[in-house]
Amino acid sequence: MADLLELTAELVDVASVSHEERALADFVEQRLRASPRPLEVTRVADNVVARTLLGRDRRLVVAGHLDTVPPSGNAVARIDGDVLYGLGSADMKGGLAVMLELARAATPPAVDLTFVFYACEEVARRHSGLQVLARAAAELLDGDAAVLCEPTGARVEAGCQGVLRVGVVLGGSRAHTARPWVGRNAIHRLGPLLERVARLPERRPVIDGCEYRETLQAVAVSGGVAGNVVPDSARVTLSHRFAPDRDAAAAFAALEQDLAPCLGEPGDELVCEESAPAAPPMLGDPLLAALVEATGTAPTAKLAWTDVAFFAERGIPAANFGPGDPLVAHTPGEHVGRRDLEAVHAALAGLVS
Repeated sequence: MADLLELTAELVDVASVSHEERALADFVEQRLRASPRPLEVTRVADNVVARTLLGRDRRLVVAGHLDTVPPSGNAVARIDGDVLYGLGSADMKGGLAVMLELARAATPPAVDLTFVFYACEEVARRHSGLQVLARAAAELLDGDAAVLCEPTGARVEAGCQGVLRVGVVLGGSRAHTARPWVGRNAIHRLGPLLERVARLPERRPVIDGCEYRETLQAVAVSGGVAGNVVPDSARVTLSHRFAPDRDAAAAFAALEQDLAPCLGEPGDELVCEESAPAAPPMLGDPLLAALVEATGTAPTAKLAWTDVAFFAERGIPAANFGPGDPLVAHTPGEHVGRRDLEAVHAALAGLVS
């Protein structure tokens, strides 16, 4: 077996910031085509899919994204003992290394396997390589269950939370700043709104034994006309992570109700700018249940959004399972350890053997 830490370091050293994944897609494609295991390898733009065609009763999809966020002084891999530091090491080139090694194993698997290496996960969902594949060759994504090798610390994280990005516009009335009492300052109206957002109680629904934790955060504010004008409009952008007991429409309706006390004046508006669906835990599937058992650790809820939702929308039970601590993803000190890499590889290899 390849040294998974060294292989991850190779992958880290191939730059693949979102929209610039071609070199890494080339690397992955070449390695898959040289596999001792017979694989059907298909390239669609900068997305690479490798499949076994053994006629097994079930097919497991193992997926991971090629792209990273921009570097933060960590573009070059650095190994210190059994830990690798570098951009994307946890999110998710460690997972890609595990996938490549699983794909290259010579022993015939007990289930058919599909390995999906795709572009543009770290940017707007409309750019996702999975969406490209779904439009161009949807049959390549067929399966009975799926594992996303997102960083989970080598434990199964079930489902995922959905995402709403909402714009709140508050109206006012322009006036000269020397005579503000004849107008209405829209920026001042943001105060009660932001206070309400900060104080709204968290929902923590428990679904199939997994506790989700909803969040609502203000992430951008804009407003103002000129230094001597009372502003007649102000805007705040909210990011809402909602649990999988709601769909996007229900989450938006609940948010509308929660913020209603701060709205209602002329010019006020609440607009959904972007949404991504949540996915419930689907660990009753035999393959995913066996994966949980193989880890020997109880599953937890995935609090972020992942492409588990993409597969869930298509009726394919899916879970997150990969090497690396999700808390270090996107940070300058991002890293992954040999222990996680080998534990994830062992669990997945045992699952399909």
